[in-house]
Formats: sequence, C-alpha cells, structure tokens
Amino acid sequence: MGEKKTLDRIYRVTFFNQGDVYEIYARSVSQGALFGFVEIEELVFGDKSKVLIDPSVERLESEFRRVKRTYVPLHAVVRIDEVEKEGAGRIMTPKGNGDKVRPFPTI
Repeated sequence: MGEKKTLDRIYRVTFFNQGDVYEIYARSVSQGALFGFVEIEELVFGDKSKVLIDPSVERLESEFRRVKRTYVPLHAVVRIDEVEKEGAGRIMTPKGNGDKVRPFPTI
C-alpha cells in the first residue's frame, strides 16, 4: 500500500571527491556492477527557474552535464537519503580544520 513508483524516487547522495563534499540528486542509486562502487544514474539538477545562481551548482552541472551514469567509490560515500523531491545539488569545501588535516589521497 502506498509504494512509490521507481520513477518517483529521488535520492540525495553525499560523497567526498578530491577534498570537497558533493551533494547530488539522482533517480537511481545501486551497488552496481563494479565491486566497491556505488552506481548513480539519472542525475537531477533541481529548479532552473531561479534568478539567483550559485557558482557551486553551475560547477556541479558542468562537471556532470553529459554524464549518463557515474560510479563513486563506496568508501567516499557519506550518506544516501531517499527524499520527497530534488533540491539544488552543491559542492562544499569542508571548513574548520585549519589545513592541518588532509584527506587520504585517492585516485
């Protein structure tokens, strides 16, 4: 009773990428065929009608503009949430560590 159709599901995926924290929205998230990776498909970029444009949103959209499917290493994923509707994806730079702590290098 009340089960959502697969097309109605929206996931917010938060993960680390080269020292930044990425938050993206997608319609499909799964373990995928590559061992140790989360497969993210059908990326959603939120409402295009807003006048105020966030530079991190533009950077995110340009990075994933022609991406059909992306694979994120499992150890880089912070969390995956099923949400009611998509929001604006964003790229955030962690603050407060005073550059004393560096993330372990990844590929």
